[in-house]
Amino acid sequence: MVVNNKKNKNIINIVPSWGWLTLSFIAALIAWWLLSINPTTSRSFPSLISVFNSLSVMIDRGVLFRDLQSSLFAVGSGFALGFILSLPTAILMAWYKPIEKIIGPWIQFIRSIPPLAYVPLVVISAGVGTMAQVIVITIATFLTMSITIYQGVLNIDPTLIKAARVLGAKDKDIFLKVMAPASLPFIMTAIRLGTATALTTLIAAESTGAVAGLGMRIRALNQTFESSPMMLYIIMIGIIGLLIEALVRKLEARLTGWQEK
Repeated sequence: MVVNNKKNKNIINIVPSWGWLTLSFIAALIAWWLLSINPTTSRSFPSLISVFNSLSVMIDRGVLFRDLQSSLFAVGSGFALGFILSLPTAILMAWYKPIEKIIGPWIQFIRSIPPLAYVPLVVISAGVGTMAQVIVITIATFLTMSITIYQGVLNIDPTLIKAARVLGAKDKDIFLKVMAPASLPFIMTAIRLGTATALTTLIAAESTGAVAGLGMRIRALNQTFESSPMMLYIIMIGIIGLLIEALVRKLEARLTGWQEK
C-alpha cells in the first residue's frame, strides 16, 4: 500500500499541471462526443461543431453581447451589494451577541429558501427588469457571505483580542488591526462562495421578466428547442465562473500569502 502511494505521488509530481488540464479537457471532449452520437442523449448534447457554429448565429441575431453585458452587470452589481451588506452584518453578529440572536435565525431561515421562491415577491415590489435581478442576486450572495464571514470572525483567537484590550486598543482599533487581518482568509472564501452563488442564482434572477441575459436566453431557447445555442450559453456561464474563480485565487494568494496552508 505504501509503495502504491509513493508511485501515485511520483506520477502526480512528474506530470505538470498543464498536462493534467490537457488530459481533463481531452476526457471531457471524448465524453461529449459519446453523448452527441448516442441517440438517447444527442438532442441534449449536440456536437461540438454545432455548438461552435451557434456562436455566429447568436451574434447575427444581435443578442449575444447584449445578453452577456446584461448578465455581467446583474451578477457584478448583486455581488457587490451583497458583499457590502454582509461584511458589517457578519462582524456585528460575531461581536455583539444580541444582534446575532436577533438576526442570525432569520438569515438561516431565508438561506434555506431557494431564490426562485421569492422572485415573484421581488417583482411585485421592484417591478420587472434589471433592478429585480440585482435584488435577487444581492439577497442570495448576502446570505451566503454573511454566514461564512461570521464563522471566520468567530474563529479568531480570543487571546489576540484580549491582548489588544490590555494594550489599550479601542473597538475601532480591534476591528481594523486585529479582526480584519485575522478574518481576511475567511472573507476571501466568502467572496469565492459569493461569486459562485451569484452565477448559480442568475437563472432565477432573470426569471423576473428580463429582456436580455444569459439565463433569460437559455429559457427562451428552451421554448424553441434550440439545444446548440442553449449549450453555448451554458458553457459561457461556466467559463465566466472559471475566470472569476481564477481572479479570486490570485487576489487571495496576494492578500493572504502569510497564511499557513
